[in-house]
Amino acid sequence: MDRQSHWEKIYSEKAPDQVSWYRPHLETSLAMIEFCASGPSSSIIDVGGGESTLVDDLLARGYENITVLDISQTAIDANRKRLGRASDHVHWLVADITQIALEPSAYDVWHDRAVFHFLIAPGDRASYNHQVSRAVKQGGHVIIAAFGLEGPPKCSGLDVVRYDAISLQREFGEPFRLLRSSVELHRTPFGTVQQFIYCCFQVG
Repeated sequence: MDRQSHWEKIYSEKAPDQVSWYRPHLETSLAMIEFCASGPSSSIIDVGGGESTLVDDLLARGYENITVLDISQTAIDANRKRLGRASDHVHWLVADITQIALEPSAYDVWHDRAVFHFLIAPGDRASYNHQVSRAVKQGGHVIIAAFGLEGPPKCSGLDVVRYDAISLQREFGEPFRLLRSSVELHRTPFGTVQQFIYCCFQVG
């Protein structure tokens, strides 16, 4: 099964609150975005937004320039249905982040919770790095949340790569300056705990 088919199957068969990464609100992500964004007009992209309520909360806080990208059309459609008319104020992209050609210097803030750790092939990580380097403005910010070193080795039937702040910094290299990092112990809907590492980088 290819990558897109896998995620279409996941989102078609499971309710939003029946996947391990579900949280009613992504509090850590919101706090980091508010730390990075200069104001409501900041251009923000949520990579792998899935069916999360992050977009709802960003709209509620007055952000005006939001893009949500996910590989699953099913997930995007569910988000749009949940938001109703408010979805017209969001730019939606259905794509594989390692393959889409994003506009250069388009975003002030790049947010990714739980996509990067699925990229186990070095070539996929290199493609992702190229996307970030091209699409985020000089001086912009990149927020990556991935499984920490004590996180699970697999998720949704797929192998993952686990990170700490040092190894994430190494993946992105010299142009990305680590501003802050934090560990989050995420309690899944099934009562288990997953360790996430959150890192915020500035480009250039």
